[in-house]
Amino acid sequence: MKMIVAIIRPDKFEAVQAALVAHNIYLMTVSDVRGCGTQKGFAEQFRGSKIGLIRLLPKVKLEIAVNEEFVKPAVEAIMAAAKSEPSQLGDGKIFVLSLEACYRVRTGEEGGLAIGP
Repeated sequence: MKMIVAIIRPDKFEAVQAALVAHNIYLMTVSDVRGCGTQKGFAEQFRGSKIGLIRLLPKVKLEIAVNEEFVKPAVEAIMAAAKSEPSQLGDGKIFVLSLEACYRVRTGEEGGLAIGP
C-alpha cells in the first residue's frame, strides 16, 4: 500500500481528477493549501508600483491511498494532467510514501481491502 501526495495548481485539479477516474482511481482527499517552491512567489502591483511579495501561492493537495498496482498509473495520470504546456515552474510535486496500515471504520477491514479496488 502507498500514499500518493500530490501538490498541483488549482486550475489543473479537474483535469487531474478526470485522469485518475479514467484509471479507476476515485478515492482521494483534497485540500486547498498554500506553499512555495522554486517559484518563490510573485510581486503584487497596484497602479504600477510593487506593493509586496506574496510568497505562498494557492495550491491543491491530493492525498490518495492506493494498492501497489495503482501507484504507477496514478502517478502517470497526475503528471500528464497537471503539466502545463509549455512546462512551467510551479506545476507541482508528487510524493509516494509507504503506507504502514489502513483500516475501514465501517467494516473493520484492514490493509489493501480497506483501501478498496
